[in-house]
This record gives sequence, structure tokens and C-alpha cells, in this order.
Amino acid sequence: MAFVIAMALLAGAQAPPEPVIEIVGEAELFAPGIASTGDAEIRLTISPDGKTALWFSRNRPGGAGSYDIWMSRRAGSDWGPATPVPFNSPGRDFDPAFTRDGRFVYFCSDRPGGMGKDDLYRVAVVPGGFGAVENLGAGINSADDEYAPMLSPDGKRLLFSSDRPGGAGRHDLYTARARRSGFTDAAPLAGTINTTGDEFDASFLSDSRTIVFARAPSMQNDRIDLFAATLHDGRYDAGVILPPSVNDPVGDSYGPMLDWSAPGRLTFSARRGGAGSMDMYRIAYRLTR
Repeated sequence: MAFVIAMALLAGAQAPPEPVIEIVGEAELFAPGIASTGDAEIRLTISPDGKTALWFSRNRPGGAGSYDIWMSRRAGSDWGPATPVPFNSPGRDFDPAFTRDGRFVYFCSDRPGGMGKDDLYRVAVVPGGFGAVENLGAGINSADDEYAPMLSPDGKRLLFSSDRPGGAGRHDLYTARARRSGFTDAAPLAGTINTTGDEFDASFLSDSRTIVFARAPSMQNDRIDLFAATLHDGRYDAGVILPPSVNDPVGDSYGPMLDWSAPGRLTFSARRGGAGSMDMYRIAYRLTR
């Protein structure tokens, strides 16, 4: 069954906004027992060739620190055992995201040498593993938190969230344009997408214009849902909430990411059906505008 996103996002909206994307079918649990376990697994990113999956866990034992990024390799139709990536630190390493060309993984960390609390980094994908870790610099990172980096499919824009001063509220969505070397200074997304609450964990979809993101009045105290918004005349609309096939009526849903191996598919994490842990899911979508 296909659900069309047609719910108004904000109280006081004059009319329901036009659909942004159509969610197709039901969510599929990703790699149960390997990636989706009794621990908290969040933000699944799959390489363009479909052979490597990365995600992070807040509490899975066996990593280097408190938050760790994990990896599974696919052989045929089966995903292999999960192992921590070699670029984890003793601190927090989380929110991985492959680039479309598969050359880099962007992620967050509070490792020593950063510019604030959680900073944005990237690591090169090299034959047999990963290269050196690189901080994205002062134009992107601040003295506050930066979360969930993702480079757009066209490679032109970096998307992430931050609670630095200058936004509309708590965590807001930011973007920076890619240059030959690095990025321009980051700025909040233009439009009505950022509110006095928390907007975070955003992913571009295949058109490099539409985004899926998490929103809550407070990510610490309130249930988190996923929304979609698209760009019009350089500005993002307030967005529309995704249907129950994505958002559980009780548990949190966040950590969305475009599946690079199948760009018509979205990954996300959710605590569904009253479950105590966050698991990872994949679901198909279609752009409607």
C-alpha cells in the first residue's frame, strides 16, 4: 500500500501543503541479528556498490568508545558479521554517511583536536579500508554540536544540524556549498523549515533538493518524527510529516539516509511497536514534485 504525505506540519497552517514524496510499501528491517539487534543502531548508510553498510550504536559492546561506528560487508545476498570501523576513537563517533561516489564517509566525533563539542569529519575510503580522518574546519564546525553530515547527490552542498547561536531555535539545519577545496561557511537553511524546536538528522533524497529530517520540540524530552521538505525559489518549506509506515505512533523515528545502492530507497532508524531499542529499516519512496 502506498501512502501519500499530505498532513500539515505546523499548527496554524492555512492549508495542507502539497505532497513532497510518496512512501511505497512497508518498512523492511535491515539485517536482523547482524545490524539490527537488541542494542541501539542508528543511521544506516550503504555504499553505492551495495557491498558495505555502516551505522552507529550508542551501546553495542566491543567498540573503542561510548558511541562507535560499525560495519558489515555483503557477500552475495548475505550481510557478514558486524565489526567496529578502525577510525573509531575512545570518545563518541557517530552519524556516518557515504558520499555518492563512495570515496568518503562523513561522520561526527568529539575526539581530541576538534573545534567544539561534536565536530564533523570525513575519512577517505581506500582499497582494503579507510584512510586518514580529516576535520571539516572552522567554516563548518563551531564551539557547539554539529550532527549528521551528508553531501548531496550532486556533490554541491553539505547538509547537517547544529545548535550554535544564530539559528531559529535549538538544533537547526545548516548547509554549506562545496568548493574546490573544502566548503563555504555554513548558514541555516533558508525558509520556514527551522523552528524553535529541534530539526536534525537530515538526508537529501535523489534530486538533491528534497530532504527528509527529524523534528521534535525537544529531542531529549519529546517523541521524534520524520518529515520531508523541498526547495522552492531558494527556500525550504516547513515540511510535511511522513506516514505511519515510517513514523511509529509511539516510538521515535530518526536517522534518515538515502540508500546510495538504490536511490529510490530511504533508510531510517525507529523504535517501533513499543520496542526498547532502535533498529534500522529500509523503505521505498517516489518524488512527487
